[in-house]
Amino acid sequence: MSSPLEEPQVTANPFFSIIILCWKSNQYLPSCLDALISQTEKDFEILVLDNGSPETIPQTIFSGYKTLNIQWLKVEENLGFAAGNNFVASLARGTYLVLLNADAFPESDWLQQVRRGIEKYPRSCYASRLIMAEHPDRYDGKGDVYHASGLAWRDSYNASVDSAPDVDHEAFSACAAAAIYPRDAFLQVGGFDTDFFAYIEDVDLGFRLRLAGYRCIYLSAATVRHVGSASTGLRSEFAIYYGQRNTVWAFFKDMPGIWVWLLAPAHILVNLLQILMAYVRKRGRVSLKAKIDALKGLPAVLKRRKSVQRSRVASIGSVLRAMDWNPFSPLIKWIQR
Repeated sequence: MSSPLEEPQVTANPFFSIIILCWKSNQYLPSCLDALISQTEKDFEILVLDNGSPETIPQTIFSGYKTLNIQWLKVEENLGFAAGNNFVASLARGTYLVLLNADAFPESDWLQQVRRGIEKYPRSCYASRLIMAEHPDRYDGKGDVYHASGLAWRDSYNASVDSAPDVDHEAFSACAAAAIYPRDAFLQVGGFDTDFFAYIEDVDLGFRLRLAGYRCIYLSAATVRHVGSASTGLRSEFAIYYGQRNTVWAFFKDMPGIWVWLLAPAHILVNLLQILMAYVRKRGRVSLKAKIDALKGLPAVLKRRKSVQRSRVASIGSVLRAMDWNPFSPLIKWIQR
């Protein structure tokens, strides 16, 4: 169901469609909207989905934002991050889809910087400069890194913002807390894989977009402050289960050509290490269940792989070059966390 909230000046085809999903994150929504009403770039619509949240979003929250073009939507059950965004994206009218978490608060020139990035780097997807909301001297991420073993993580997570000069660069994929996709490209590849439900769904989408010929550019001037894991918790059983299960599915569905089999031993090894690390952290049972369920779902994943790989237009070499091949990178990341 949906509800128009007021009658702002509506652009028939806005440049940006900002999609915000709310599930156990309603307390952050006013701060998110405060950041959007302050944007110097004004050519956007906002679509907010109450994604079956236990506490319904009261429409009175939107009363202070009458100058914004906001559409409020509600579903009775949690569709998950993947299906929820796909649902809202089907209703969006913008040239670019902007995914923004409710606990993400953009700087006032964020969309202006994104638009400049789009003009400078065409035929791409775009990752924002994420800063920890509670620790503004630390990065929350500079796009996603995808390792050749199939593991993925946010680039520069928890690193000092002063550790190195910050410049635009190519990332493997965009963290969906504040990601920008050409709407046509998003629809072309089928949006998020709804079987993922949540976690790694943005890496999988970024992988498929890369296979379809779209780069991902990290925009160093497009800054967003991000609370992070506000709904599910950083190391909750929910996050561990979906993150570890979906890591397996993304690898076997998206890794191109014969490389899926050449790199399978490394992928198996890091999955075994994930289970071991989970047992050390008293989360072994949920990790093991995630891997078992990943194997159970693998026949269906391999069927979808055929469609994904058949539609590939990017060269295998260009895809492989976008990955991290340092054999010690996963170990370094585990130690840092």
